[in-house]
Amino acid sequence: MKTYYDILQLLKRFGTYIHVGERLWDIELAALEIDRLHTAGMIDHKTYSTAKIILRHEHEQEEKTPLNSQLRRNQHGR
Repeated sequence: MKTYYDILQLLKRFGTYIHVGERLWDIELAALEIDRLHTAGMIDHKTYSTAKIILRHEHEQEEKTPLNSQLRRNQHGR
């Protein structure tokens, strides 16, 4: 597992599909779901740790430079 996409694919294997509409919120929800899976013993500690590092990095990047949020707001006049 190396990317945010890989984490989304992992979550899909457990029946969790994430698309809230704001990328930052999607990342935060993915982190909560990873926590839940780890607490339930459904993923091992290495997978959990790797996912949390990737999600933290993605969250930081999105806060610095939002990918689609600003573009979408400009298109809808918000």
